[in-house]
Amino acid sequence: MHLPNLPRFPLVHATTALERLERLRQHLGGPRLYIKRDDCTGLALGGNKTRKLEFLIGEALQAGATAVISEGGLQSNHVRQTAAAAAKAGLACHLVLNRNVPIDKPIYRSSGNQLLDRLLGAVIHICARGETRAARIETLRSELRSHGEVPYYIPTSGSTGTGALGYAALMRELLQ
Repeated sequence: MHLPNLPRFPLVHATTALERLERLRQHLGGPRLYIKRDDCTGLALGGNKTRKLEFLIGEALQAGATAVISEGGLQSNHVRQTAAAAAKAGLACHLVLNRNVPIDKPIYRSSGNQLLDRLLGAVIHICARGETRAARIETLRSELRSHGEVPYYIPTSGSTGTGALGYAALMRELLQ
């Protein structure tokens, strides 16, 4: 497989550092250990999801999408990264969120990743109690299509075959 020939939208500030964990190695009395610094990918506070999003956004653009739809919990790191990637690519972004934790304070709903999602231009759709994200997403897809939009769906964490290509690219980076 030739990754350079696949649709890809550049997002990662590669090559991210490979940092030696000497104190952990000493503590364990074990092998040399390293951590890949994907917190330094350069998109909306970093994270490994950026690698998946390079291929997912590339595929969305190739398909003629005008908007992306993704999903997660109220404070999802994945949807924050998706909102940033969509903004960089010039795509509208709709995030379907639900409550995964029993916190229902106004500050929880208006700070952290939710604040960043809004600053990045995402439209946030919060599921009502008892409503599934899947049901809300299907309704949203229909609404967007009826307004002339071409939505591209990115599932939770971008976990698709296309998203996995980001980690194949990471492996090539590690080998180099």
